[in-house]
Amino acid sequence: MKTFIQLLSLFILVISPCKGQSTSAILLSTDSVLANRFLAIDVLSHRYYEENGVLYKSNHEQIWQYKNLALGKILKIDTQNPLKIAVFFERFNAVVLLDNQLNEIKRIAFSDINKNSIIASAIGIAAQNKLWFYDTISQKIGLFNCVNDDFKWISTSFPGNFKHYESDFNNFQWIDTELNWYSCNLFGEINLIRQVPDFDKIQIINSNMIVYSKGEHLYFLDFKSNKTKEVQNVDKSFDFFIYKDQILSIFTDRQIKNYKIQLP
Repeated sequence: MKTFIQLLSLFILVISPCKGQSTSAILLSTDSVLANRFLAIDVLSHRYYEENGVLYKSNHEQIWQYKNLALGKILKIDTQNPLKIAVFFERFNAVVLLDNQLNEIKRIAFSDINKNSIIASAIGIAAQNKLWFYDTISQKIGLFNCVNDDFKWISTSFPGNFKHYESDFNNFQWIDTELNWYSCNLFGEINLIRQVPDFDKIQIINSNMIVYSKGEHLYFLDFKSNKTKEVQNVDKSFDFFIYKDQILSIFTDRQIKNYKIQLP
């Protein structure tokens, strides 16, 4: 019996979280929102969400909307530049650029660019009035010039088996189905950054930190210190999350919950 108790104590010690493996979240606010999907938060803290095919943008004072049901479901939006928002309709192989009041600035139909049609499966806003895109036909990353309506290939061919992708003005980043994290710069240089843990949803914070969900659990992983911290005291029934400036925003059933999280 003594041996059994010793073994049980050792087992509990092994499976228990070590110090520093969790971080507590402090609930700041809960806002109701009529939406099927929460899509993004921009640098000015405007929130973007979709309800029955209509894109909405809101703050605490005003709501704007963009409706284009003919193009089908919105797959992704890029809000890096709040004055030029990119909305990707993958089914119709098209991107619509919107201004800060969700008025249409420009519509880009990749299939109409030239005889060698582009079939885009990923897009993002790049620097100098350009768009990142990944073409499933050539299996290359390209840059589309929104002023001249032309494009150039910048990468060699590779299978676009993206499990997740995101971009900024200078880099297009993706994680493939083998959980390898890559980055491509404006010159087409592709670098393997590292492998990441398996995830359901993920956000790249910087080259050394990610936040990801698996099941009903949410984690911050700091590769520099090699520490994973599970977030405590958050709603576990979430569909989407965004971390920005130490604020974690979680979209649950018709609600947005904002939490304060202090990270190093």
